[in-house]
Amino acid sequence: MGYTAIFGGTFNPPHIGHYQMLSALEESPDIEEIWLMPDRIPPHKVCDFLACDEDRIEMCRLLASDFPKTRLCLAEFEREGKSYTYDTVTEFLKKYPQKDFTFVCGGDMLISFDKWYRYEELLKMLPFTVFRRTDTDNAEFDRKAEDFSAMGMKITVMSEVITAVSSSFVRNNFDKSRALVPEKIYEYIKAGGIYGAGK
Repeated sequence: MGYTAIFGGTFNPPHIGHYQMLSALEESPDIEEIWLMPDRIPPHKVCDFLACDEDRIEMCRLLASDFPKTRLCLAEFEREGKSYTYDTVTEFLKKYPQKDFTFVCGGDMLISFDKWYRYEELLKMLPFTVFRRTDTDNAEFDRKAEDFSAMGMKITVMSEVITAVSSSFVRNNFDKSRALVPEKIYEYIKAGGIYGAGK
C-alpha cells in the first residue's frame, strides 16, 4: 500500500511551484493519494494580503482538479485557532489508523523546520517527502536533512527540483505573473479581482 501525502500550505495563491510538486507526487509509484490541505490561519506567515477562505479553497479545488490522485482536504478549516501541522497530523493518525501518511514540503520549509510548533515530536510521527527548490541553499538543505535524520526524521528527497515562486511577488505584481500561476487559477484570480487583479 502506498502513502497518503499530506500537502499543506497557505496557497495564497497556488502557483506553478505547487503544480510541479503535485505533478511529481502524482507520478510517484509510492504515493497512493494526495490530500491538498489549505491552512485556515497560517502559523508561520504574516501575509501582506490573505485571500478570503472561499477563494483560497476554490483555488485549491481548481489546482486539485488536474490531478486524479489529489483531493481537497479542509481539515484545518474544521478546527479553531492556528493551523499547526502537529495538531493536524495527530488528528489524522488517530482518525485514519489504516493509512500510511507522508508530509510534503519544499526545501525552504525543511530548512526552517526547527521553528515549527512541537517539531521534535512531529519529525518522528510520520515520514517527510521533500523537494529542493531552484533557490534552495543545497549545503544548508543537506546539513538540515542530516541533523533532522539524526533526530529520527525519515526523509525522502524527490529528484525533481521545483521552480521557486514568491507568492508575495504574485500578489503584488499580478499583471506580471501570468507565467507563475496555473492558467485556471490565473483566470479565477483575474475574474474575481483578487489581489487587486484587473485594477
